[in-house]
Amino acid sequence: MRNIYLLIVCLFLLGNLSAQDPHFSQFFSSPLTLNPAFTGKFDGSFRATGNYRNQWPTINNAFTTSTAAVDFHIMQNRIAPNDTWGLGFMAFNDNSAAGAVNFNYATISTAYHKGLDEEGYHQIGVGFQLTYANMLINTANLKFEDQLTANGFTGVTSEIFNGSTLKSNYIDVNAGFLYNGSTTNKNNFYFGVSLYHITRPKQQFTGGLFNLNPRATIHAGTYFPIGNNNITLHLSALQSFQGGAAETVMGGTLQFDLTNNTDAPASFYAGSWIRLNDAVIPYIGIEYNGFRLGATYDINTSSLKTASQGIGGTEISLVYIFKPSSDKPLNCPKF
Repeated sequence: MRNIYLLIVCLFLLGNLSAQDPHFSQFFSSPLTLNPAFTGKFDGSFRATGNYRNQWPTINNAFTTSTAAVDFHIMQNRIAPNDTWGLGFMAFNDNSAAGAVNFNYATISTAYHKGLDEEGYHQIGVGFQLTYANMLINTANLKFEDQLTANGFTGVTSEIFNGSTLKSNYIDVNAGFLYNGSTTNKNNFYFGVSLYHITRPKQQFTGGLFNLNPRATIHAGTYFPIGNNNITLHLSALQSFQGGAAETVMGGTLQFDLTNNTDAPASFYAGSWIRLNDAVIPYIGIEYNGFRLGATYDINTSSLKTASQGIGGTEISLVYIFKPSSDKPLNCPKF
């Protein structure tokens, strides 16, 4: 019965597709969906990231979101040595209602980070992102409340569609600003602002037309050593607004250096974030030689917990940064 109740909730949310973008609890591991100005902002030559989220996993594929992205530095021999110029590409897929609603996005982004000092410890960056979005709704796979009988969704719906598949697509523009700084080679702090859907692109299904609401996000973070050189504290937070909806996430994690080996470093992470009025998000991660694997599980604390019984979303992230030994060390945002 709980699964049926949650499915009805999912279908209700499908009626408000324009309300809020898909999002990740591990927003820090999906930099190009957080702020285009993060493009190229990492310590290395190129970065590859992947994210997967399954919201309410007790319902088969109710909401699943995944991304794959790569960004890298360009023109390093033609710009100032304390500047960075990045170029990035990302594919983004969001499925709802067991695949009945399918959103696909392809993006290209670029950002220029201007050094404010000779060492490049302090930089300001501006980034832009161009997105092509394609949305499909397979109406044959949708279930409606008037189909619910004692044997499940076996009734006939009164909803009428002109075709079996509804389609829509649009071009979108996003932009962001980022400040990044360090006082030593062991700390970092950053602050950023991003705005997605600047042009308010139009979406249309079955004659209905609406503009996509802009999403504004303010975010910040820091890391610094505590106790001894083997433990680092990472903190981060964001505040996001879109179409009357707001989201506040804050928290942090401890990084434990397991090897103290600069050639093949290994670390373990343990911490938690909180999405206010919604969920507690414990995090664990492991890092080795440029790879960082992270996992979170949303423990629902909102009024929806009566139906979900505290079950939220499972999320996995993988970040790989390739850094040649000849590269100059550069402190960059991490969480």
